Amino acid sequence: MTHPREDDFDRGLLNRRAVLGDAWVDQSLGRATTFNAEFQDLITRYAWHDIWGRPGLDHTTRRLLVLGMTMGLARWEEFELHCRAAIRGGVPLEAIKETLMQGAIYCGVPAANTAFKITLEILRAEGRAPEPQPLTAGVRASEHRTFSAPQLHAVLQGPGRGTPVVMSHALGLDLHMWDALAARLASTRPVLRYDHRGHAGSGKPPGPYAMDDLVDDAVRLIREWGHGPVVWIGLSMGGMVGQGLAIRHPDLLRGAVLANTTARYPEATKPTWAARIAAVEQGGMAAVADAVVERYLSADSRAAHPELAQALRARLLRADPKGYVACCHAVAGVDYLDRLAGVTVPTLVLAGAKDVGATPEMAKAIADRIAGAELRVFDDAAHLSVAEVPDAFHDAVAAFLARVG
Repeated sequence: MTHPREDDFDRGLLNRRAVLGDAWVDQSLGRATTFNAEFQDLITRYAWHDIWGRPGLDHTTRRLLVLGMTMGLARWEEFELHCRAAIRGGVPLEAIKETLMQGAIYCGVPAANTAFKITLEILRAEGRAPEPQPLTAGVRASEHRTFSAPQLHAVLQGPGRGTPVVMSHALGLDLHMWDALAARLASTRPVLRYDHRGHAGSGKPPGPYAMDDLVDDAVRLIREWGHGPVVWIGLSMGGMVGQGLAIRHPDLLRGAVLANTTARYPEATKPTWAARIAAVEQGGMAAVADAVVERYLSADSRAAHPELAQALRARLLRADPKGYVACCHAVAGVDYLDRLAGVTVPTLVLAGAKDVGATPEMAKAIADRIAGAELRVFDDAAHLSVAEVPDAFHDAVAAFLARVG
């Protein structure tokens, strides 16, 4: 019969390898001596089986707790070990960043400063250095809110010159969906992105909402900003709002980019939307988060970039369920197809070949009805094309901006 201690050691070893990686564990065990072998046995059983093996918390949560605790205790060698392992293990960088931000309050700014420095050094060594985001004048992203209600949370960056751009996000997400593209476009023009009502930092009046409510919000935002007409860049729900603006308020637009969106859903999709609404009302965002990730990102994208899928799921789980449901009603009821023939605004329609929610056929239906509209289909993208094919998305938008002025 195998001795129980040996069983616990083997179980602990599995956790230790899963968290820290084979190379580190092999090094620690291979260098054991008659002096410290019992210690290595102890921590493998006690820490890695008895504690890391407990069912109450998943490994990602435990990783983040360790980062916070080692940061608070200034145990920097251990912080670096676990931080590197977390990054290599696929823990979303956003979750690591939020852990360090929380630590800035409870562990102190000097500790957070050291933790950020070590993490950035690890990211550079791993070939994952973050994109620059200078806080210099004209580049820094500044936060604002509309004066009118419901208040809309917006972020502005870029110089005062150049054609102004407004970005509008997808259902269940927020203005951070546009972080990377906004930073690139803001080098030459002012870029404003905002949270829809019911989402993130914007007001959350009781629902259900209609698409006209979301369009009216966009009108308020542009008029209060005072920099119109603008080029509208909207994806999914944001693309629907862009259609409404082009139909009802063409004077506010210099151009419109309508990405991964539709002007009307088939009648057969109504039960699907009703089921989604019911699921969220009964079980919150956790009831639909996994299914939404599968629709937003293609299987290839999820396999190649698991951290992207994890970050997307985490963002969906943070969405307000009531605001999400209220916007579901607006999205499900969109019906602009028969009115698009009157649109005169220069329009670029973008689609993903793997998008099953807003199919290329739906995109073509929009482009066919708007005179002069250009259609571009990304072969390697599903619904969240700005995240799946960021360079191709940027290049298409940049070329469009160059044409419309």
